[in-house]
Amino acid sequence: MKKLRNKGQLYKYTAICIFSSITITAIAQEKERDTTNLAQVRVVAEDPKRVFKNVPGTVNIISNKEIKEIAPISAGDLLRKVPGIYINDEEAAGLRLNIGIHGLNPQRSTKVLVLEDGIPVTLNPYGEPQMYFSPTIDRMTGVEVLKSSGQLLFGPQTVGGVVNFITANPPTELTNRVKINGGKGGFFTAYGSHGNTIGDAGYTINYLHKRADNLGPLNFVVNEATAKFNYKVSEKSQLGFKFGFYNEESNATYIGLTQTMYDAGNWDQVNIAPNDLMLLDKYSASLVHNYKINANIDLQTNAFAYYIRRNWRRQNFDRVNNPDRTYERIIGDGADQNSIFFREDALWRNRQYVVKGIEPRFNIRHQLFNIDNTLKTGVRAMWETAYEQAVTSRYDGFNGPSNNNEKRSGFALSMYAVNDFQITKKLSANVGFRIENYDMKRLIYKTTDNPLDVTNERSVFAFIPGAGVNYTINNEIVLFAGVHKGFAPPVLRNAINVAGSVDFINKEESVNYDLGARIALGDYLNIAPSIFYLDFQNQQIPVTLATAGSGFADGGKSKHKGAEISIDYDIARAMGSFNSLVIGGTFTYTDAQFGDNGVTENRAGEPINSVLNNQLPYSPKVMINNYVSLNLHNGLGVRVSGNYIGKQFTERDNIIIPSSNGTTGQLDARYLLDGNLYYTLKKKYTFNIAGKNLTNSRAIVTRHAQGIRVALDRFITAGVDITF
Repeated sequence: MKKLRNKGQLYKYTAICIFSSITITAIAQEKERDTTNLAQVRVVAEDPKRVFKNVPGTVNIISNKEIKEIAPISAGDLLRKVPGIYINDEEAAGLRLNIGIHGLNPQRSTKVLVLEDGIPVTLNPYGEPQMYFSPTIDRMTGVEVLKSSGQLLFGPQTVGGVVNFITANPPTELTNRVKINGGKGGFFTAYGSHGNTIGDAGYTINYLHKRADNLGPLNFVVNEATAKFNYKVSEKSQLGFKFGFYNEESNATYIGLTQTMYDAGNWDQVNIAPNDLMLLDKYSASLVHNYKINANIDLQTNAFAYYIRRNWRRQNFDRVNNPDRTYERIIGDGADQNSIFFREDALWRNRQYVVKGIEPRFNIRHQLFNIDNTLKTGVRAMWETAYEQAVTSRYDGFNGPSNNNEKRSGFALSMYAVNDFQITKKLSANVGFRIENYDMKRLIYKTTDNPLDVTNERSVFAFIPGAGVNYTINNEIVLFAGVHKGFAPPVLRNAINVAGSVDFINKEESVNYDLGARIALGDYLNIAPSIFYLDFQNQQIPVTLATAGSGFADGGKSKHKGAEISIDYDIARAMGSFNSLVIGGTFTYTDAQFGDNGVTENRAGEPINSVLNNQLPYSPKVMINNYVSLNLHNGLGVRVSGNYIGKQFTERDNIIIPSSNGTTGQLDARYLLDGNLYYTLKKKYTFNIAGKNLTNSRAIVTRHAQGIRVALDRFITAGVDITF
């Protein structure tokens, strides 16, 4: 593989990074630090009442207790209970998470900043912010979701929101945990962890094995190991290390059912592409250093690096029978467009990603204007590299001639400063900005398909301001309002095209507004209503394989407006009982429409239909989640929850009638019911029986990218969780 080096530029950026190493570590610093909470970077501070007096926007925290109650198979099972979030199911295991927020396209979660313990997890956070790897929910102790101007402290994406997955820190005493779960179709999960704190050092190590032979049409094997080490150097200084390894082998595929196959009713859970194969590895390491300079200044420095290898074989196919070709097999009734004609060859799409970053951060408490202030400021340098090869092989082979070989690289330097003003005891405000500069380069090496090396460079700059206010009526009611600029850099492979010229796709920009309240009455009632408005000057819209394209294109103007509310009411606690009986849920209304973009033809000069006032793809107007949860003080509990998703369109023209090949057409509304029965004995042993889609409802959950995917049919699991 060829190497590109620009030492002068590298030294310059390194010098800038070192010189500017004043940065903040999280939205809120903990007041007390010890070896058990070092390596856990949070996006919001803990608040037992969940009113979050200093957060100018919507925030949701899913606790470890809720995770146990829901017994999720995937992270999507948890996140779909958060108002404003839409989960587009690609497969039931959630190996590739597709999150949409406030009407933004959910494909590969590109509109959402996804973190694990505060560290990015996407392929390349700037150049290819796609979730081909998703944090496994079996390892998590909590999830945080932030949708507001608080995103300025993270980035680069400040469009949709931040989702931060939280893993367990070293325990204060010797602790072991074993968790086993299983179900039909060979579904099996085994998780084990061991940890302790000895003197000033704490550690925890864990291992996960997860597999299924037939989870719907999916079969997979996942092996994952992680470790955390914390060390208290002194009263002022602490160190934390985290290491991770992930390995996956699955039959992941883009191909789905045709409409005729779905209508026939006997293809729903069939693996129609058994020769498709994904091999994915991830190695990651991070270091966190906390240093308390004095009573008013805290410094935290994060350094991280990870490597992802994603090799994906997908068998080539036709939708129309070509008499000049010999097909390995034909799926369907044999008619054109109703069937899939699998060829005898396949294409390996092999990619490797390297990400390195350093982020020192400061929290500075000061008395500007004779009031309490906290300045959160810092800088982050991040290096990204992506290598891609396209290799032709037999449909079941592993190698062959290469017809594409390229390297994409980028360097990002971001700076941010947000000041929190405590104007009065009840009124607080924050004002700040983020600066993003991303230099990108694409080099396509000479192959049989490319007679010459092709290369070009491009830079993207953005100034991202934001502000918010909070008004505390009392300890139980907080009102908030916020406005900030939404930004996302263009996907690199679309920003510089295969000819080496700078393509037309631009950075994504919007102005985002939100207004709402957080209400907590005692320990039995929580209500969080809010309204939002996203005004996009340019939104990047996925161009799907189903429409003979890939990647993203400029979608122009769009407007997203709506409202959301979450309610949890504990009837038993309100009546003074030691037991808990909670009735709760969320409601989200989203109207996401294309604006007048003044575009009447495509890049080839061909006329196109106006999409003014059309709904954005995969943006349901109505989403409802409801649940009932009963927890008795003797350890017995049950939770039943439902998820309603309103009808939605699958492409920009809002076509209602489905195409024969299944790739376009409106998705009907659906309602799926889940449940979990569990019993905890002596606070050490938890037994559970969980069910997904209890009513065995049949529904199309997506047509992306190359056909219909159907909701998993009724699925029952049983497991045990032991701590000792």
